[in-house]
Amino acid sequence: MAKKSGNRLRIIGGQWRSRFLPFPDVDGLRPTTDRVRETLFNWLQPVVHGAAVLDVFAGSGALGFEALSRGARSLTLIEKNPKAAQQLSANIQTLNATTAQVKQTDALHYLAQPQIAQPQTPFDLIFLDPPFSQGLLPECIALIESHGLLADDGWIYIESEQDLASLNIPPHWDLHREKKAGQVRLCLYCRRAAPARKALED
Repeated sequence: MAKKSGNRLRIIGGQWRSRFLPFPDVDGLRPTTDRVRETLFNWLQPVVHGAAVLDVFAGSGALGFEALSRGARSLTLIEKNPKAAQQLSANIQTLNATTAQVKQTDALHYLAQPQIAQPQTPFDLIFLDPPFSQGLLPECIALIESHGLLADDGWIYIESEQDLASLNIPPHWDLHREKKAGQVRLCLYCRRAAPARKALED
């Protein structure tokens, strides 16, 4: 029984507050802790309601489901592992979360797809919490920026074990909040309009 309870995450706030959702045993799957999620969603409280959300390395869906519970307009979960993706779909059905969808695919492949290169509605909030020690963040950040996946004045949350200087953060992504939890950096950025676009508008 102890193992089974260890494979559940708790939604902290919103319409599904205190609901537990199962997640499978998958190598590298590490749900964001309750404490970190509480801190993050305190930061996001003014912006999460009505947001279109992308959870790039969804895993257990802890961040995405928390956002949806707190009033996000829609949720897209990207998860490569079939077992984890299947459980995310089951949890969507359990919650009757009609505005959520799972894409079982590689995150970098999804971010690079031509059909989403110019989405009609860029995402308002993106969660970027990849497996550690695989060097995935710089390429993810570059694809998100070059394909216009994050709206102007949109927000992106990054969990990283790397130093910020090594991530090649675009200069118009403003660091809003930052915290260290052990060896992990928690960073929330707000994306201003790119300088070239702003110059055209002026």
